[in-house]
Amino acid sequence: MAAENTNAGNLQEDAAIRQEQELILAAIAKELSISLRQVRTTVGLLDEGNTIPFIARYRKEMTGELDENALRDIEERLGYLRNLGDRKKDVIRSIEEQGKLTPELHQQIMKAVKLQEVEDLYRPFKQKRKTRASVAKEKGLEPLADWVMEQRRQGSPLEEAAKYIDADKGVESAELALQGAMDIIAENIADDPAIRAWVRQYTASQGILVSEAKDAAQESVYENYYSYREPVHKMPPHRILAINRGEREGVLKVGIEVVPDKIHAFITRKLIKGPSPVKELLEAVTEDSYKRLIAPSVEREVRGEMTEKGETQAISIFSGNLRSLLLQPPVRGRNVLGVDPAYRTGCKLAVVDDTGKLLEVAVTYPTPPNNKKKEAAAKFKELIAKYGIQLIVIGNGTGSRETEQFTAEVIAEIGDPELAYLIVNEAGASVYSASKLAQEEFPDLDVAERSAASIARRVQDPLAELVKIDPKAIGVGQYQHDVSQKHLEESLKAVVESAVNHVGVDVNTASPSLLSYVAGVNSTIAKNIVKFREENGKFTTRKQLQKVPRLGAKSYEQCIGFLRIPEGDNTLDRTPIHPESYPVVDRLFRELGLDVAKLGSKEVAAQLEAQDAAELAVKLDVGVPTLRDILESLQRPGRDPREELPLPIFRTDVLKIEDLVPGMEMQGTVRNVIDFGAFVDIGIKNDGLVHISQLSGSFVKHPMDVVSVGDNVTVWVLGVDLKKGRVSLTMRQPREVAGSVK
Repeated sequence: MAAENTNAGNLQEDAAIRQEQELILAAIAKELSISLRQVRTTVGLLDEGNTIPFIARYRKEMTGELDENALRDIEERLGYLRNLGDRKKDVIRSIEEQGKLTPELHQQIMKAVKLQEVEDLYRPFKQKRKTRASVAKEKGLEPLADWVMEQRRQGSPLEEAAKYIDADKGVESAELALQGAMDIIAENIADDPAIRAWVRQYTASQGILVSEAKDAAQESVYENYYSYREPVHKMPPHRILAINRGEREGVLKVGIEVVPDKIHAFITRKLIKGPSPVKELLEAVTEDSYKRLIAPSVEREVRGEMTEKGETQAISIFSGNLRSLLLQPPVRGRNVLGVDPAYRTGCKLAVVDDTGKLLEVAVTYPTPPNNKKKEAAAKFKELIAKYGIQLIVIGNGTGSRETEQFTAEVIAEIGDPELAYLIVNEAGASVYSASKLAQEEFPDLDVAERSAASIARRVQDPLAELVKIDPKAIGVGQYQHDVSQKHLEESLKAVVESAVNHVGVDVNTASPSLLSYVAGVNSTIAKNIVKFREENGKFTTRKQLQKVPRLGAKSYEQCIGFLRIPEGDNTLDRTPIHPESYPVVDRLFRELGLDVAKLGSKEVAAQLEAQDAAELAVKLDVGVPTLRDILESLQRPGRDPREELPLPIFRTDVLKIEDLVPGMEMQGTVRNVIDFGAFVDIGIKNDGLVHISQLSGSFVKHPMDVVSVGDNVTVWVLGVDLKKGRVSLTMRQPREVAGSVK
């Protein structure tokens, strides 16, 4: 009998778990406007240990061709709702242990769709630190509070309170007893979930964020916020984070102002039943509860929600910019001279060949205070001639503009039309050069020399070089240091993973850093792949990877389509086609009478392009999305998707801010995109700003809708501020640009 009861209990529990899972799936489908079937399939694939890049690329039929963003949204909401479910269980168990769980409360908790709602419901039952209310309860004043809340038409509050006078308990008068009862009622009001939810919503929708200077005479970058007011619900994310930083640095005092009358009226309507001897007491306790208990707590919560909004946007911007930066087109086929500029310690030089192999390092002193331009020019010319340098890459750090001027002069003296220079963002180069990875890669170089080599390689293959650096150190965002570092790290890791798998990885040349971002490959497996390659020679087939230690069947399935063998035995091994689809390709070749040896020729590409994927998929017994991807991959085997993007702008001469005049047309490269515009490198010391209002002639909701990091854009000078070294630009072709040089 006991066994039967146990089995019945287990079956009930299993049914409850399945029901909860279905509710979660339905909630995700509704929230994201994705079909329940797609959500259920995706969650099943994720629970089986499949990675998002793998699902997005190789399980399109199953998910209805959901892209990576949609899959990540499902994964994120799934995690949140499962955590919410776990929290509900903890809260219900805790209240049940206290003997206070009612069916109505249980239902309220189970119906909650946000963690905040659950916490509001749990608040009255939470173990609190010592409060005025808890002290009053210890003195036995809870029955008096209950009497007051009954709001009888007859009776004197003081006479009733006199019954609770007890000197031993510290209740020496009726007034003190009544005050204790009021403290209990005030806390009960503050713990009421419905009241808290209403006040929170009202504060968020009607509150005014007020920012003031702690010292108005102090100069700071926060002067715009020294006397600032803005409705809470209208504040843009970047302004929220700027004010938060000013407050954190002790420059600003920040708070939320709310007209309390409507809040008092709302609470009294819920609390007061009608005329009674305690009505005035309850009106007073309403004000006390709001001012002392509710307002400070709700203000913290609303500001927390504002900060979360700001952080979410900042992380989104950083992630978008990082993806654009990682997917910059590689500059192939050139020997490059990398320059890490500096003043006192000199410019470190590193020559790398067209494969990124380091050939030589040197140091020169063309910048102040040494100004040894003649010797530096001789060394530059020597290296350029010796290695057939076609591109000089200069980091944009300290001394970069003086180094750029010097480089332009050297290029002019040489007079080679094929020789040019490029300024690159060196953010993170110093972090990489001091890392253990850089020490292993260049054990004989000092930190600055490693940095110069990294700068040179950044243009040859931005993705391969930048994955060696902590994404947080690559400065392409706004307020990235002011956000949750855990959330930032998770988001940026997903971006790097997405970019790496989008491009694919040459398994015979990739570093462990690059391999570790391939779907299904962790750092241990990445190191094992490189070790296996070093001990056994280059991989010639994808199948050989099954012999790599720790690379099991599941990892192999997840990663193998993203690993390429450009010069392998099987032509398909250099494509994104997964080995599980090789039999489909065989059937395709037989159906079309194609010769695999001619793969990559124009004739074969044209024949493949002409196929009707839907019709052919039926004959080959394969899904249309999979066949469509196979046909595209076979048309251009070994294609790097980044090569379709325009190369960066190469320069041969320097432009000074003094050379600029309003209306001047220029070519520039987008360096950073933020909420209020984009910074564009036009070849002067500081990047120019294209304000969001100048990005297009039509309305722009966000700059990222128009431009991305790395875009080559045509801009016109709008205004120049020589004193501050600032240039404002426009991407709206001006009929007549009004502006001035100050």
